[in-house]
Amino acid sequence: GKNDIIRNLATVRSSGHLSMDDIDDEEMSRMAFAVVQAMEEEIERKKMEMREKVELQLGRAESETRRLAQVWEELGVLGDPMRKQVATVRRKIDIANRELKLLVQSYQKKEKEYKEALEAFHEKNNEKAQLNTTLMELVNESEKLRMKKLEELSKIIDPSL
Repeated sequence: GKNDIIRNLATVRSSGHLSMDDIDDEEMSRMAFAVVQAMEEEIERKKMEMREKVELQLGRAESETRRLAQVWEELGVLGDPMRKQVATVRRKIDIANRELKLLVQSYQKKEKEYKEALEAFHEKNNEKAQLNTTLMELVNESEKLRMKKLEELSKIIDPSL
């Protein structure tokens, strides 16, 4: 890994058994590139760790902000925790009272119309009953007159009856 490359480079520089002549330029460039790449990877890893820590802190801060906002809101309604519900129920009662007033007026109007219709029905029913009685009287009277006329005609035809 990168630590091995860094150790090899340090060993090559400090030990006496390999001289700079033994390492060609290409090898030196390759080792230097590997060291630089290892350092870049280490920087990138530390940067990612730092990002994760910052995101974690931001998450905590957002959570705390929400919690504090909720506490603030609860403080606002602390004077009367049921204030909104009470206001809502009062509004509903006012609406119900207005609707009830209209329904009472409608009921009274329809009750009056019903009584008038019932009275008219009874009057018409009585009138019909009287007309039926008159009809029966007329039919009976007509029948009597016709029977009387038939009897008179019969006596004319047959005086012996």
